[in-house]
Amino acid sequence: MLTVVSADADAAAGVGAIWILWRPKSSWMREHMALLEWFGKQWRYVGGGSGCGDDPVDVDVLDVCNGGGVLSLTRSLDPPRSLTAAPWISCVKVRLGQDVGQVLVGGRRIEVPEKRRLVAVWTSPQSSRGARPAIVALGRDGAELSRVDPQDSLDTHTWARLREEP
Repeated sequence: MLTVVSADADAAAGVGAIWILWRPKSSWMREHMALLEWFGKQWRYVGGGSGCGDDPVDVDVLDVCNGGGVLSLTRSLDPPRSLTAAPWISCVKVRLGQDVGQVLVGGRRIEVPEKRRLVAVWTSPQSSRGARPAIVALGRDGAELSRVDPQDSLDTHTWARLREEP
C-alpha cells in the first residue's frame, strides 16, 4: 500500500516533489522522495531517494530534515544542451507545530496541511547545489514564529529554548 504524505510544485521553476510512504503502518515501512520536472507539456520523474521511514514526532514549531536533490535532466536538453547550465532540484521534509498556519520557502507561501507534514521543492544553480532557501514558519496571524536560514541546522525557536536552559 502506498500513501502520499505530501506533494509540492513550484510552477514558476517547473519542479515538483512527492513524499511517499510504502507500507506506512508496517515494520517494513519505506519512504520515497520523488523529484519531478515539467518538460514537454508533462511531468517527468528525474530522480529521488528511498530509505527507512521515520516515526512521526511532535514538533514544537518547525523541523526541517532529510533533504535530497538531483540535477535537472530535462533542462540539460535545452540549448546549449549543457549539464553545467542545468539547475539543481532540491527538496526537504518539513514538520510543523500546531500554531503554524503557513510556511515560506524562499519567496513561496505554502499552506500547512492537516497532518502538519509537507515536502518543499526548489531549484538552485548547480554551482550552489544543496543551498536551501530560508524556511519560515508563520502563525495563523502571519507573524513569524521561527525560521531556518540556509546554513542553519536548527530553527530559531529551538535555539532560543536551548539558550534558556541552565
